[in-house]
Amino acid sequence: MLQAVRNAFRFPDLRRRILFTFGIIALYRLIAHIPVPGVDAVAIKKLFEASQLLGFLDMFSGGAMSSFSIIAMGVYPYITASIVMQLLIPLIPQLERLLKEEGEEGRRKIEVYTHWLTVPLAALEALGQGTLLAREGVLANFGFSAATILPTIATISTLTAGTIFAMWLGELIDEKGIGNGISLIIFSGIVAQVPPRVGRILMSKPTDLIIFLIITAITIAAIVYIQEAQRRIPVQYGRRVRAIRGNRVLVVGGQGTHIPLRVNSAGMIPLIFAQSFLLLPATISSYLVYAPNKVLATIAASMTKAFDPRSNFYWIAYFFLVVAFTYFYTDIIFKEQNLAEFLQKQGGFIPGIRPGKTTEEYLNKVIQRITFAGALFLGLVAILPWIVRDITETQIMLLTSAGLLIVVGVVIDTMRQLEAQLIMRHYEGFLRR
Repeated sequence: MLQAVRNAFRFPDLRRRILFTFGIIALYRLIAHIPVPGVDAVAIKKLFEASQLLGFLDMFSGGAMSSFSIIAMGVYPYITASIVMQLLIPLIPQLERLLKEEGEEGRRKIEVYTHWLTVPLAALEALGQGTLLAREGVLANFGFSAATILPTIATISTLTAGTIFAMWLGELIDEKGIGNGISLIIFSGIVAQVPPRVGRILMSKPTDLIIFLIITAITIAAIVYIQEAQRRIPVQYGRRVRAIRGNRVLVVGGQGTHIPLRVNSAGMIPLIFAQSFLLLPATISSYLVYAPNKVLATIAASMTKAFDPRSNFYWIAYFFLVVAFTYFYTDIIFKEQNLAEFLQKQGGFIPGIRPGKTTEEYLNKVIQRITFAGALFLGLVAILPWIVRDITETQIMLLTSAGLLIVVGVVIDTMRQLEAQLIMRHYEGFLRR
């Protein structure tokens, strides 16, 4: 690996890409410490320590939200817009037709739609965050009275522009750097949270650090194994004879290949869905705890207790929701690919399986079976803080469950891209086969 790094820096263009990527990440981390005017730093720190929802969103902002910087929302609105677009494609025939018929051009148009959708989502999230912080006494001069309307508009515009700026930095990495820009932006924020977490673990119980290092290493190894695991479905292409000029004929096809079906096709999206689903009733019930109606207040108090991250019910529900959403999201992705129809159009077939509907049913059965392993694994990774809590009597981890998945995925993806650059220059890459 060290030799591959040295080889990468021998080429001026590749060295320029690597240094450019580090420069953009450093710029993002610098801007993440510029706060929005009027923020009470002490009050916001206490608020984030007490809120599971804000701590989860802070991960996607790269730690910028905990200081309510000008890029406090990071790229989270863009991630939300991307997920919404992926869910809408199979539901809206025009979008599905655009993706199928126009190919790469259609994907570019959908990406443009995603960018446009990000703007109102970012503005709405900025409004929600500002309202929440103003209610908690963290953000001054935020509201819709005559005296605060202009500062409110300025704050919302600044936060929305910060999200667009973060997206632009990610796209610059895609164009001129190495790796996936958006993923690296999130990655930088997650990694930046490790030193403070190590300090908190050492202050509470130093021996827990060794346990956490062992658990983290085992978990990372398991994530790599599951993320790279795939079921290869053999595919054969029939021979076709084509006539060309003169008396000559051209025989095409007849080759064999395979379809790689990943054990975990959903990535970390199920964890996001499950977290959002669990945080919604807790957020609503927190507003109803002090309702005048005693029955409603009692129900709200019970919901608040049940969906508290310190309760066993929360983690059990979290596990089953992650499993369910893994199946749900994998099914959406698989249907969007439409492999059976693609194979039939290309003249390919799975040996022993009839083309068309039979192939579709066979692939559905295979993906359902292998998704079980991926869903079970994601569920166990999701409740890892709960398991660790019973072992070490604390939920502080070096990295969160979703954070571990992101870090491992980004590192593997970046290594592969760098490997591809090195292979083009006849050097051995990071990943040995």
